[in-house]
Amino acid sequence: MKSIDPKNFKVVAPIRLADIATNLNNDASDDDKEDKLDGVREKLSELQDVMYAHNRYGVLICMQGMDTSGKDSLIREVFKEFNPRGVEVSSFKTPNSTELEHDYLWRHYLALPEKGKFAIFNRTHYENVLVTRVHPEYIMNENLPGIEKVADITPQFWEDRMEQINNFEKHISQNGTIVMKFYFHMSKEEQRKRLLRRLENEEHHWKFSPGDLKERERWDDYMNYYEEAINKTAKENAPWYIIPSDDKDMARYIVAEIIWQEMQKYTDIKEPALDEEVKKNFAIYKAALSKE
Repeated sequence: MKSIDPKNFKVVAPIRLADIATNLNNDASDDDKEDKLDGVREKLSELQDVMYAHNRYGVLICMQGMDTSGKDSLIREVFKEFNPRGVEVSSFKTPNSTELEHDYLWRHYLALPEKGKFAIFNRTHYENVLVTRVHPEYIMNENLPGIEKVADITPQFWEDRMEQINNFEKHISQNGTIVMKFYFHMSKEEQRKRLLRRLENEEHHWKFSPGDLKERERWDDYMNYYEEAINKTAKENAPWYIIPSDDKDMARYIVAEIIWQEMQKYTDIKEPALDEEVKKNFAIYKAALSKE
């Protein structure tokens, strides 16, 4: 099985999604992929324990992709070895009435990771320049000054919003949050097969929504807006990685490996040294406990 190099997936120059493969031809068996994932997720779990003790960084993992692209199952499989206290998952759906009384980034600030922890955004603040661009009428729910009708939403509005997102990510990265953003790049044909499986498998009926088919009709619009958002917000402090996602098992391993390798750059993440005075008295402490 070929090794995974994060540089092969990281966006460092303008991209066209149509030119990027949705499947990685890696000649790996299912057992190979599972074995590799087993190894890296155990290392990630140990890393998070050290991060918790170090207490200087939080890690924000952002996951975006079309319906059925495999985000939910990836979270389950990649992070299942974590101490439950060390990882928190937030899924951002339609804003509720309280959230709409604040600016669109407010609810995302509330879900940022504490120092020493991972936070996973399953759908992210990018919904505000993706779904709302496909359905600009949703912006009307935000009750923004100067926006009385959809026609008031100009191209500059979206430019400003993407710049606001860049500033948000810059701010949190400068204050100790490590940001990694993953786009799950799936083919339209693969989505068709996965939606069909939901209809054919009774256990998965609950996952199906007729709305999935309506959004599928806007596939080209979504691809255009994803491409634009990725190109305008791929920064060194908050990089995008495009993950070929037609093969779920491979996608899980790629994401886990990228997180692991990128975290190795933070060589200062170490368990704090024990106070020398405490270490000198270990024998006393052991003796006291042994006498009980």
